[in-house]
Amino acid sequence: MNQLMTILTQREVFLLVIGSITYIVLFIVTVQNSRRKILLLRQRLDKVHAIQEENETKSLQRIEQNKVKIAELEELLRKLGDENSMLRLELEEKKAKLDYANKMAIIENEKRGQAETAIFESDVYLRLKQLLTEGRSLGEEDWQQLSSIVNNIYTGFTEKLYSLYNMSEQDYRVCLLIKVRVQPKDIATLTAHSKESVASTRSRLYQKIFGKKGSTRDWDEFILSL
Repeated sequence: MNQLMTILTQREVFLLVIGSITYIVLFIVTVQNSRRKILLLRQRLDKVHAIQEENETKSLQRIEQNKVKIAELEELLRKLGDENSMLRLELEEKKAKLDYANKMAIIENEKRGQAETAIFESDVYLRLKQLLTEGRSLGEEDWQQLSSIVNNIYTGFTEKLYSLYNMSEQDYRVCLLIKVRVQPKDIATLTAHSKESVASTRSRLYQKIFGKKGSTRDWDEFILSL
């Protein structure tokens, strides 16, 4: 009887040890996965912030802010006169950089405005409209043409998206259509998916990229800003 109890006790100890090791291994794996997810999210957010900062430098608001700074620098230079030539050179350099940034932003905005008009006059966009009236989805060649014209106008659009998240084909196609300002109900038709599926794709992508819940409109605004 004592021998049987000893055997049972040894077996219980063995199972306890195995169970403890398994728990520790699972805990370590869980922690490592959690850290990996946090790191990936930080990297995505860094890329998003870099993209947003690049876009902000070209915004009308930034152009107006630069104009105010330029005016302030011109006033300082006027008051400074010929005194302190070193400070004068520094102020003139700052003014020149702001002036150059504004000129480039204005040119870029004008180019983009003209290019966007070209999208809505393109053969692929007219084809898209025709398919909508017929209630049909885009074909493979249509998708390739749409992707090409979007990337020609919005340089690096596809590259930016895939640098943030490894999208499925459906994810990418929804983003393409958002970029050319197609309405959600029409996106559903052109991708041969339900409106609910398209809405789910948009909100899911926002949460994947930003690490928090957002509306479908939040995702659309982000895509339009690229």
